[in-house]
Amino acid sequence: MKKLGVVITDGVGYRNFILSDFLSEAGKTFDEVVLLSCLPASIYGTLSSNCRVVEVPVFEETFKTWFFRKAKEVAHLQLHKKNNFGIQDALHTNKSDTKTPRGYATRFLFRLTAILHSEKWIQHYNTLQQITFRNNPTVKGYRELLEKEKFNLLFFTHQRPPFIAPLVYQAEQLKIKTCSFIFSWDNLASKGRMAANFDYFLVWSTLMQQELQEFYSSVKIENIKVVGTPQFEPYVLERYHSSKEYFYTRFSINPLKKTICFSCGDSSTSRNDELYITCIARAIQNKTLPDVNLIVRTSPAEDPIRFSEIVAQFPFIQWNYPQWNLSRTGHQESWSQRIPSEQDSKDLRSLLEYSDLNINMLSTMSLDFMQFDKPVINTVFGNVANGLYNDQRFLEYAHIINVINSNATRIVKNVTELIDAIKMDLEVPELKQKERTALVKLQVGAPLLNTGKRIATTLLQWV
Repeated sequence: MKKLGVVITDGVGYRNFILSDFLSEAGKTFDEVVLLSCLPASIYGTLSSNCRVVEVPVFEETFKTWFFRKAKEVAHLQLHKKNNFGIQDALHTNKSDTKTPRGYATRFLFRLTAILHSEKWIQHYNTLQQITFRNNPTVKGYRELLEKEKFNLLFFTHQRPPFIAPLVYQAEQLKIKTCSFIFSWDNLASKGRMAANFDYFLVWSTLMQQELQEFYSSVKIENIKVVGTPQFEPYVLERYHSSKEYFYTRFSINPLKKTICFSCGDSSTSRNDELYITCIARAIQNKTLPDVNLIVRTSPAEDPIRFSEIVAQFPFIQWNYPQWNLSRTGHQESWSQRIPSEQDSKDLRSLLEYSDLNINMLSTMSLDFMQFDKPVINTVFGNVANGLYNDQRFLEYAHIINVINSNATRIVKNVTELIDAIKMDLEVPELKQKERTALVKLQVGAPLLNTGKRIATTLLQWV
């Protein structure tokens, strides 16, 4: 009997692995599939007869656990900061000048890891972190759960959340194989350390495979498999398809006009979105741009209240607030508890398929729209000199350098460049078609069709 445990950590993992075909394919591939959910079990509805849900209590870090986890993360950044601006930026973000125990500890760890940051030391910090788990009641409960379930393989749908580390620890103690999916295109080249060590890895592309081996030198190539990403699989699944008439009706837009979709990031990294939306809306209003439909899709990770003034100022803008419902309150990472609906996946796909142009601040949504061969403009007005939030610094991140080098999008740094780019892409949308195709192939190294099946089959090979 082959039994798979699937750890769902957040709403994005739910979208990727529950709303795609992965779960149904895993149910066909394995004798039994158990979802170990960090989300409420009630959100899953009816599952197939050999799939069930176990809601796991979410581990909360003590100061000691946090200390060694932070040591591991900062050491990883220290080790890889040379010639990598994204890592350097993440390292700077981790600094603290607060007069709190964690603030003092962080400053100590920066001094310590400036000297002791080899891979050997990182593993030492990991061992010390695991020692702090041993007497924790929640972690003991994880052991009881794993002993009861007797999984052949434990699959983590995200490699970074710190609260999965004790579950990996108990799997190691019980000799249960572990596998992780690399969550996003920027996670390896510009983020901190993974939460734990895993036996196997699923990656989007050959590029991501190379990045994994660069930043985690002990990982053997035979333990990495390129599978693409289930994030985009709904775009080829019939149940999420809708007609162009549905699109016009759903978003209350004029079918005789072309449509621009501006997709927002969250306020932590995309703070100039209000400015960009305003620039586009004013250009439409004063007829600098053609008369077009403008739809703004906000980030599912936050409340869109920051756009309330723009909503009132430009009533002709149509707003798409993602239907990601908060499944519980009081969680340490409340954004992670937002759960996408099937309706939202349908709405998103219609936006991608029927909009004529996408504009965003260097987000993964560029790749979403390129799945439907739509032109993309990336807005970055802010720099160190002009007083705006400095989003131009992201142009030095490794994953964005790949976008720049591909020439697949138009990167604009002021209003004039933005308006000119919009006019060009609306008039001749096929200009960068070859470049878009090449970038998608670089970032997503396997076909969208059968992604879920491909992942399930690969996991079975590692049992």
